[in-house]
Amino acid sequence: MVRRTELAVFLRKCRADTTPEAAGILPLPGRRVRGLRREEVAQLAGVSVDYYSRLEQGRHSSPSEAVIDALGRVFQLDAAARAHLVDLARPARHRAGQVPGQRVRPAMHQMIASMVDHPAFIVGRRTDILASNLLARALLTDWTQLPPRERNYTRWVLLDPGAREVYPEWATVAADVVGTLRLYAGRNPDDPQLNELVGELTIKSPQFRTWWHNHRVHERTHGTKHMVHPAVGPMTIRYEALALPGDDDQTLFIYTTDPGSSSHDNLRLLALWATQQRYAPTTGASKAAPAQIEDSPTRSPGSA
Repeated sequence: MVRRTELAVFLRKCRADTTPEAAGILPLPGRRVRGLRREEVAQLAGVSVDYYSRLEQGRHSSPSEAVIDALGRVFQLDAAARAHLVDLARPARHRAGQVPGQRVRPAMHQMIASMVDHPAFIVGRRTDILASNLLARALLTDWTQLPPRERNYTRWVLLDPGAREVYPEWATVAADVVGTLRLYAGRNPDDPQLNELVGELTIKSPQFRTWWHNHRVHERTHGTKHMVHPAVGPMTIRYEALALPGDDDQTLFIYTTDPGSSSHDNLRLLALWATQQRYAPTTGASKAAPAQIEDSPTRSPGSA
């Protein structure tokens, strides 16, 4: 029932956001509806009005691949939005309470720790932070100092005031990460930890409530972010998101800067600053290995 409702709401949102002009329909004079009518969507998709109406009313939740393709074309969905539509139209992968926990392989911990010049971290389900290197923690926040269930990127961006200082374009970054969480929710609607996170953010963040109910989805693959660190100043960061083969729902993020740029120099200064902070005599950790996050912050009971 939850999946039918999510599919119905997403379709209604897509229809409302698609103008007749975008769909190739010549609007009649005096038209008051900004988006498409159900009859228009059905005609453009090649299905009956009754069939499409049942989809939007949550009375049918298993459209065929051909219908999904047709709706994606009518609504002009990008790759992420189309994937979200596919997810909503198929059964959930896990039953409620049975989403498995996650661990990062030791080799991956070692690899990101060796990237001393590049911030690197691994994101799991629900945008949980599963592992991070020293430079990533210096640039963003020290996840190891947070309670396990709070080591979540979306939660940090939305609720930690420090995130607004890191990202001058905070609203854009925050809206995108909410879209990423919505994309995951389409694949795992019965994840109890996800529902708990969404509930907390809904209560504590008015911006989250707005973006979440917009049903916009966003997939992070690569891009550029403008960031600021109080110790070294502003930086333009390029990021790459790499899915880890053999590790379901784990993504490695690597941050880089353009060689010769002021951002490159500032990132190198930040690496030096982070190392000095790490090995300062007052910490008593001059020989300690870099701290690592060993487990997902929201492991299911009995997970490995």
